[in-house]
Formats: sequence, C-alpha cells, structure tokens
Amino acid sequence: MLSLKSYESDVRPDWCPGCGDFGVLAALKNALLSLEIPPSRIVISSGIGCSSNLPGYIRTYGHHGLHGRPVPVAVGVKVANPSLTVIVTAGDGDEYGIGFNHVVHAARRNNDIKLIVMNNEIYGLTTGQLSPTSKFSQKTKTSPDGSIIYPLNPLSTLLGAGATFIARGFSGDPKHLSMLYREAIKHRGFALVDTLSPCVTWHDIYDEVRSKMYKLEDVGHNPSDALAAYNKMNETDKIPLGIFYRTEDKPSYEELIESEVTSTKPVDSVTGLNPSQIKDIISQFS
Repeated sequence: MLSLKSYESDVRPDWCPGCGDFGVLAALKNALLSLEIPPSRIVISSGIGCSSNLPGYIRTYGHHGLHGRPVPVAVGVKVANPSLTVIVTAGDGDEYGIGFNHVVHAARRNNDIKLIVMNNEIYGLTTGQLSPTSKFSQKTKTSPDGSIIYPLNPLSTLLGAGATFIARGFSGDPKHLSMLYREAIKHRGFALVDTLSPCVTWHDIYDEVRSKMYKLEDVGHNPSDALAAYNKMNETDKIPLGIFYRTEDKPSYEELIESEVTSTKPVDSVTGLNPSQIKDIISQFS
C-alpha cells in the first residue's frame, strides 16, 4: 500500500528556509499518492537550478541533466515507454529561457509529458540575475537600475503553440497546487503547471501573490474556452490561479505513434540482451 513515505528520498532538500520549492515538492508527492502511481512507474527529468534539484528529493526514477534540456529527455522517455508517468521539474530560466524552444515544440506535438515550472521571476541559483519572467523595471544583479525588458508570458505563448492543458498554481497553497498537479498528470497530452514559487533570498513575492491572487474556479471560468483563457492569462492587476485551458480534442503524440506507426512500444522491442551485453552497452557511454 502506498503512502507519502513511499515517495520519500534519503536525501534531504537543501533549499533556503522558506523557499517555495518545498511547497512544490509536498504538492507533487500528494498528487502522485492520490493517483496511486507507484514510484517505479514515474520518471522526473530536470535541468539546472535550485528547482531542478527536485528529482533528488523524491523517490522515483530521475534525470538531472543540462540547463534547459530536460524536455527532450522527457519526450524520449515517454516515446520509448508510454506506460510511464513522465514529469519535468525546472525553473523559469531553465524552461522559459534557455530551453523554451523545446517546450514550445513539445506543446505543439502534444507530447504526453507534464511540465512543472517553478517560476520565481529570477535566476536564484546563480544569485539573482534577470530571468525571462522578471517584471519590467525589476531590479536584479543584471538590471541594477530596473529591467527595460518586458517579461515573457509563457501561458499565452503556449496556448498559441497548441498546448492542451495550461494552469498556474502557487507554492504557498500546496493543497490547491496538488489538485492542479493531479489534473495535469491525468490529462492526456502535454500539460504545463506554471508554479509561482518565491525565492525568499533574491526575489520574495509571497506578499504580492497573496494580495493579488484569486482562483479561476471561484469566478466560473470555463477552461474549454480558449479566448476566455487567453484573456485571463493576460491579466496584470490580479493573479489568477487554476486551470486556464484544457481540451481533450487533440490526440497525444504517443497515441498517434501507436495508432499510425507501430503498436509496439520501443521499450518492448529491445529483447534478448543478456547481462553481459547490457553492461557492454552501458560501458560505451560511461
């Protein structure tokens, strides 16, 4: 029988006390437990940054790779073995900056991966530089007089790219956030949960988010209405949280492969290798 302890890692998080990523980790564990997904059926891919250390703090299969490159790895894993639950955990610099091209095309293809972006509007690990989601006039180490660059809106950009599930959560409300992660994992296709996860050291936005946030489900938002979703995504005076857009009308990339290319999972086509052959293959890449 699964319990929260089933997802506990032997490695303790070394995030700063008060970091929003603690809430993300707790919400993700609760979502996986509520869906009763065994750790052995989960793969979490990450890049570089404070947020990208998350795979080490949860007991699942994990990949900690290059900055901005966790999505290609996740796509490869999911195509090779569609029966796995494949999740990407990364930061705004990782996935909205360095690796955003991969994110856009994963959304366009509707790859069945779940992208959790811990968005703190700054490069936290490298001690406070401007990120793609930093606000106009925000002061950082690389914009000491205030940023003269307008921030990227990843939500509306990915809506235009064809994403089939787009949501925003707040690490300070892990119960609501867990619900969003659960719905994203259940979704058939690409899912983004942009997660406002304040960096208490370099850009603490807890008070700002709490003063401006409201939940889309509380105002009767219809997540099947793309135009309404677009309008909510572009609000600036308030911070809407919840599911902006969701549609099941578009088959996932993996479903199309299975129905139109082959009915055999790539992972099932690798047969007949003995332990010695496997060891030899691994040694070629070590």
